[in-house]
Amino acid sequence: MKIRIAKISDLNNIMRMYHSCVKGMIKNGIDQWDESYPNIEIIQEDLRANTYYVAEINSQIIGGINIDRNQDPTYLNISWQDKSNSFLVVHRLAVQESFWNQKVGKNLMLFTEHLVKKKRLNSIRLDTYSGNPKAMIFYKKLGYIELGTIYLKPNKNEYYCFEKIIK
Repeated sequence: MKIRIAKISDLNNIMRMYHSCVKGMIKNGIDQWDESYPNIEIIQEDLRANTYYVAEINSQIIGGINIDRNQDPTYLNISWQDKSNSFLVVHRLAVQESFWNQKVGKNLMLFTEHLVKKKRLNSIRLDTYSGNPKAMIFYKKLGYIELGTIYLKPNKNEYYCFEKIIK
């Protein structure tokens, strides 16, 4: 598996990967995402900002993640352990359904940890939907600590914020 910065020309394949992931989530009773999110406009913004990375096997995009320093304003209500403000934020981690349970998500998160070290930062922040227990277990297994609750969308339940200090 190769992880690389995504290009604008990857957009259609990234969206195909998201459609597969969302379909699988809905099939499993997880209503975190739907046809309206993540959408093509948001992914285009990620691509233009050069903050979106793809995981691929044999040149096929099987996963993706946006990694930047942009946190939702609701994050300011969380008591983060890293007080230095030296963090990266993970957004929109997704894996094509046929590649679930093959460590693609884990490899994307390990890649994020590598980026934190390379940029000489201290931590990773993220949020995940309370209705996605698989994601919560996934992040806890990777050593992330749940620090609080935020509300991002009026028609959704709460989201849990996680942090991992990277040494």
